[in-house]
Amino acid sequence: MSGPARNEPPVALRLLLPYAAELTADELVAELRPWDLATAQRPHVAVNMVHTTDGRASVDGRTAPISSVADRQLFHALRTRVDAIMVGAGTLRVERYGRMVRDAERREQRRLAGLQPDPLAIVVSGSLDLAADLPLLQDPDSRVVIVTAAEHSIDGVGADVQYLRFPRGVDLAAALAQLRKETRVRSILCEGGPHLNASLVAAGLIDELFLTTFPQIAAGAGALSIMDDALLGAPVALSLLSLCEYAGELFARYALEHEG
Repeated sequence: MSGPARNEPPVALRLLLPYAAELTADELVAELRPWDLATAQRPHVAVNMVHTTDGRASVDGRTAPISSVADRQLFHALRTRVDAIMVGAGTLRVERYGRMVRDAERREQRRLAGLQPDPLAIVVSGSLDLAADLPLLQDPDSRVVIVTAAEHSIDGVGADVQYLRFPRGVDLAAALAQLRKETRVRSILCEGGPHLNASLVAAGLIDELFLTTFPQIAAGAGALSIMDDALLGAPVALSLLSLCEYAGELFARYALEHEG
């Protein structure tokens, strides 16, 4: 989900935890400084996802049917608080991502926070099955790093595209370490999809989860859960950091409690 939200009047979210207040999405995220939470080994990684009340991460393959104005505004506000945005190849193709921060006012918000006006775009694509005409890859203002196991490159792109190659199979932990060391990325917002989320959580690489619960039951019209069918050694506990509500929709922020 990456539709426009800047031309929609800001809505007031009802903050329930950790205290009671009414805040816009921009006000809610203003205190977030994920770049301060990075380690020397890897960036701080947060995942932002939406799902239905019965746990479906899309309806008929798209997130638009479970996206509201409040969710869109939080989606774009979170993009102003990180160095980089990560997405899997499938989500990139389906959602037709373009420039990650198109609105000039939001780019200025990033600059005032000490960030680059445009976040680095990180695309994970093991096979590099990506068409050059994808809007993100054609955008001349976008810097893109593609994490892949493929040896070839994509011809005809307009963006500044670089590659992190892992010929024996994509190693996300190694990729994050390399991004931290070589590009000085301190914070990443991952926007899915479920397969990428599952790989990250299985490797113990997710620190926070922003989860919107849309008040709808999708049942068979829905797709995977936000974490696919990840095989974990044990369930990962979550600590609730904040909870907001708007028109029956819930917006939760969790910290993942990894062992050790």
